[in-house]
Amino acid sequence: MYTLRKGFITMNKEELVQEIAKKAKVTQKDASEVLGALVDTIQKTVAKGKKVTLVGFGTFEPRKRAARNGRNPQTGKEIKIAAKTVPAFSAGKKFKTIVNGK
Repeated sequence: MYTLRKGFITMNKEELVQEIAKKAKVTQKDASEVLGALVDTIQKTVAKGKKVTLVGFGTFEPRKRAARNGRNPQTGKEIKIAAKTVPAFSAGKKFKTIVNGK
């Protein structure tokens, strides 16, 4: 059911939908639609510059990265990296506790 990649067991979207459907006792189609709506809503909200907080799970937010200098790894030549906004996720306390096995 899960895939082993680089020392980690991963779950893909299809497997996640199956687990949601089983736990929520809904069809896989309904679970897929709800998951899609959740992801789409989080993406659009963060793209607008707002935070999405799911208490106990975590917070999705936009973070600004300042412009900086970097190096082209192939040539070693210095390059300028433009400022940009990136999506970020901070795990909530309950999530961290579960992951740490406590």
